Amino acid sequence: MKNYDSHHIKNITIAGHSGSGKTSLCEALLYKAGVTDRLGKTVDGNTVSDYTPIEIAKKCSIYTSLSYYERDGYKVNILDTPGLFDYAGGMIEGVYAADCVLITVSAKSGIHVGTKKAYDCAAEHKAPHMFVVTKIDDENANFSNVLTKLKTEFGSSVCPVVVPLIKDSKIVSYYDLLAMKNYKYGPKGELIDAGEPEPTYRIDGLIEAMSEAVAETDEELMMKFLDGEKFTHEELVNGVHNGIINGLITPVTCVSSTDLSGVDLLLDQITKLLPCAADQKVIRARNAAGNEVDIHCTADEPLSAFVFKTVADPFVGKMSFIKVISGVLESNKEVLNATTSSTEKVGKLINLIGKKQVEVQSASAGDIVVATKMSVNTNDTICSPTRVIAFPKLSFPKPCYSVCIKAKSQGDESKISGAIQRLLEEDLSLSFRQDDTTFEQILSGLGEQHIESTLSKLKTGFGVDVITSVPKVAYKETIRKKVKVQGRHKKQSGGHGQYGDVWIEFEPCDSDDMVFEERVFGGAVPRNFFPAVEKGLQDCMKKGVLAGFPVVGVKATLVDGSYHPVDSSEMSFKLAAAIAFKEGMKQASPVLLEPIDMLEVTVPDANTGDMMGELNKRRGRVLGMTPAAKKGLTTITAEVPESEVSDFALTVRQLTRGMGEFTLEKLRYDTVPPMLAADIVAKYKVSED
Repeated sequence: MKNYDSHHIKNITIAGHSGSGKTSLCEALLYKAGVTDRLGKTVDGNTVSDYTPIEIAKKCSIYTSLSYYERDGYKVNILDTPGLFDYAGGMIEGVYAADCVLITVSAKSGIHVGTKKAYDCAAEHKAPHMFVVTKIDDENANFSNVLTKLKTEFGSSVCPVVVPLIKDSKIVSYYDLLAMKNYKYGPKGELIDAGEPEPTYRIDGLIEAMSEAVAETDEELMMKFLDGEKFTHEELVNGVHNGIINGLITPVTCVSSTDLSGVDLLLDQITKLLPCAADQKVIRARNAAGNEVDIHCTADEPLSAFVFKTVADPFVGKMSFIKVISGVLESNKEVLNATTSSTEKVGKLINLIGKKQVEVQSASAGDIVVATKMSVNTNDTICSPTRVIAFPKLSFPKPCYSVCIKAKSQGDESKISGAIQRLLEEDLSLSFRQDDTTFEQILSGLGEQHIESTLSKLKTGFGVDVITSVPKVAYKETIRKKVKVQGRHKKQSGGHGQYGDVWIEFEPCDSDDMVFEERVFGGAVPRNFFPAVEKGLQDCMKKGVLAGFPVVGVKATLVDGSYHPVDSSEMSFKLAAAIAFKEGMKQASPVLLEPIDMLEVTVPDANTGDMMGELNKRRGRVLGMTPAAKKGLTTITAEVPESEVSDFALTVRQLTRGMGEFTLEKLRYDTVPPMLAADIVAKYKVSED
């Protein structure tokens, strides 16, 4: 394979709303570029980028996939990202690695939440972007409406470079505003000169609007525009190119991935208009001293690269997707992992076309390559030991939907944590923990589909089958008044007997652990039995008298008792303390405590009323509302019982059509309302031995 420098490498990420034609566009680009000899379809499960079993079954993208083509002296890497909200982490990975983001918009259904999220993600990562209006051949397509909505939603920088010319509700040709040429397509997708368009299409107005946008990118061009001079083709191309890089122009083109109309024009636009890796002049990093330094995307500088994605492949092993920022990454050479300060040997390097692997010996600055079996993880920086630097880490959405998992077969229990650890390395929007109170294994992700696909990979990739359930709420128990009770354990069975007798005061206190004190006078209970009394009480704190939940907020004071010089033992006093505890809890007005979470939910302004009502239904206490950082959104802060938010992620998504986001943070425990406590006790009541 030919070696390309950073001036001839382009990294294109395709993002957008689910169902807007991302995978089909990737397929069409690869086909027209000669990489594949057939045009795959998502519905048939034979596309290059959606190749995993679960993607084929669900007929949608779940993971970010990598492909590439070589054309016009350039190597173009294509990252096809998922559009479903449950897989937002994949879009973030793809956008980070991009020199430009192609945001797909269906000509049939127009702008959706996924369109806005893709645009916001590109803007956040300062990635140049371009709109591609797909499904232009659909009988219900309306390019004009979509273009108008794009300008309304995303501003005056939106500028068409190719427009369809329509007559009698059918596309008759495509006009390239840069080349000022009119084209139509033959039955095999071949490009045909369509001659001059009819005057009714008002092409001059579109060219004038594009020329004005180009004039905004350069003072000399602005003077020429104001003088009424026409721009040359080269000036238009360079103006749009610079406008994309500087965020002044967001081009709009149109394609059909079915009959391939406009795809060849898009390939030309990728070559001529979209930025290459070298166009990103400076990349910020921090050196070993923590100072900010500038890194240039050139092979002449020492090696620096960033791991932006990890795949846990059960057959190949760990696959690390690496974007080389500077220098050259070579196979079988040692590099420094700046994140762990350890030396790594670079394994086999491969380029991917979906699941097809093409081995390479090196990857130069600006390129994307996959390294196999390296001990690096997502967000790691690898570099030359001569210049130790670290790039900023990617920020992924926090898990917000949880399930309890348990091995279906007893023999699989030991496999769960190891297999899930592999998946956690792959997907940083997942989390896994064991609850200290309920002792359940909790897997958390971004939604039902996210969890479902994770468990599917757990089964097919690692042979671990699990069953899921709703996680138990970590309730606790405490007391509300002070009592004094006796606990006596006496047993005679011939020979040595057992005797222990204690009087203990129980009272509420502010402590998660039991506070134990003794105020025994006159040796009523010998000192050597005090630890046994405390141990008996500590053991009982693990299970309360209401429903067997852990007990907190109790102070126990040993005040009196009696003993037998022969029959008393540590075990006798431990059992006596347990009897006193159980009786004391019953008399001290025991109550249930439930965990309360601090919730911050951000929703569109139009949904604030509905969200307030939803929080009230969930026994939430709204603390305030503030405008969010992004215009048109409001952040609501509230305290909500944990038992009421197990399905909150699904509700927020449905209520806001995917625009809402929220975070939960454990806050404190509060008393469960009496009308609810009885049902909880009845549900969780454990029988006493």
